[in-house]
Amino acid sequence: MALIRDLIVQFFEMSLVLVLAPGLVGLVRKAKARLTRRRGASLLQPYRDLLRLLRKEVVLAENASWLFRVAPYLIFATTWVAAALVPTFATGLLFSWSADLIAVIALLASARFFLALAGMDVGTSFGGIGSSREVMIASLAEPAMLTTVFTLALVAGSTQLSTIVAFMNSPAVGLSVSLGLALFALIIVAIAENARIPVDNPATHLELTMVHEAMVLEYSGRHLALIELASALKLLLYVSLIACIFAPWGLAGAQADAIALLIGAGAYVGKLAVGGVLLAVFETAIAKMRVFRVPQFIGVALMLGLLGTLLRFVSRSF
Repeated sequence: MALIRDLIVQFFEMSLVLVLAPGLVGLVRKAKARLTRRRGASLLQPYRDLLRLLRKEVVLAENASWLFRVAPYLIFATTWVAAALVPTFATGLLFSWSADLIAVIALLASARFFLALAGMDVGTSFGGIGSSREVMIASLAEPAMLTTVFTLALVAGSTQLSTIVAFMNSPAVGLSVSLGLALFALIIVAIAENARIPVDNPATHLELTMVHEAMVLEYSGRHLALIELASALKLLLYVSLIACIFAPWGLAGAQADAIALLIGAGAYVGKLAVGGVLLAVFETAIAKMRVFRVPQFIGVALMLGLLGTLLRFVSRSF
């Protein structure tokens, strides 16, 4: 019975992130519209868009290879697994032993690898430009993310997310300069990895500035729906990661009852809502930067991660 219960809770957690991901995108769009005195689309519009794409026929280029057809499924699967590994409303779930920050980074890197290959597969100029920019951003964002992971590992003593959450919930954490630097570095990496303002504008189709949109221009139908859903899952993943590490309040324990799990799920939805509104406020208050300034922006995250690791490694008092 215990195994069946754990399987049900794990399945509910995987389904929850899949259902809430488009809603988070809709919340960010709605909040940005209200902040700019526009009515904006409904919160359910991303769900309607996905259903509309699923009903449409897939149109493929004549020179598209098998990789172009398989890539959307691989991108969606790896991103969904990575998002499901992050503790959302409870810790100590059935698959929590594999919820390691290094594993999450590896899964996201695999999805990015297939997306960049798919963008170059057809041979269009826009796909090549988008893939090259995506790889350029990744070459800077991944080291910054790794240095942030090293900082958290030195503070909590592990890269396993359940262990980090347990430490951050304990009174031993206190105030830490290293954790503050890691938080700012993780936020910058999240903005860059999700191609949000100021790195990229997800609402534009200007070919000279596109990053993510340029790689998926040749996709249609269910393939495009899977890629868009994977993009929403990636945004939810980073918001969940920031919430579970730096705001782990409300997370249920490993053997919690149904009431505690429901409270944790409600707290998680509230954290997503707060994160979506804060992202909308940030994107409304800042303009998109030039592409050539993106390395400097991500370099700040790398510097903060290195500084946090150095401070924690040199002196345990920081």
